[in-house]
Amino acid sequence: MTKASGGKIGYLHIPDMGPEGLNQFARYFYPQLDKEALVIDDRGNGGGNVSPMIIERLRREPGLGTMMRNNKTAGIKPDAQVGPKVCLIDQYSASDGDLFPYQFQFYKIGPLIGQRTWGGVVGIRGSLPFIDGGDLRKPEFAHFAADGSKFVIEGHGVDPDIEVINDPHQEWLGNDTQLQRAISELQKKLQEPGPKGVPPIPEFPDKSK
Repeated sequence: MTKASGGKIGYLHIPDMGPEGLNQFARYFYPQLDKEALVIDDRGNGGGNVSPMIIERLRREPGLGTMMRNNKTAGIKPDAQVGPKVCLIDQYSASDGDLFPYQFQFYKIGPLIGQRTWGGVVGIRGSLPFIDGGDLRKPEFAHFAADGSKFVIEGHGVDPDIEVINDPHQEWLGNDTQLQRAISELQKKLQEPGPKGVPPIPEFPDKSK
């Protein structure tokens, strides 16, 4: 990614929407706040329940810039990545891994690239106890549109804005067409006007006057 974008585009993969996935997000998101664009990879995400927490962080807008004495680099508050973003999805983006790209698309954070997601978002709870040690999972939670117009995702999935299907043979050779398209789309976005990355430190005020 660094070589392909000259260090301008960051990348992070979220394997699930549980504690491990949230830890993975935090581990790779915050060190890349200085990137001008970001690829969020939701492919193969097995689900969980933390997608709203990640979406909240991706939607943050900076209110302040900050710097330390004798330091030429700046930061922003609240911690946010400023610049264009894309989300990669595939047929293995499941459950809360479906809900994440739905919200990503709904809030217009950026385009979804890849294949339609799995399409299973009716939630379950733990099984009732059975004498023979069996396990029973029943549907407990369903999801509908924010305006109350319809139930969403279940049985269909989330459609990408840009459909790209990876060829298994090319994947085996190490060629990720979906990721390559994500880089290409972000490089186009980086040519457009708008804030990208951490803003520069302004001229210091002259307090002698």
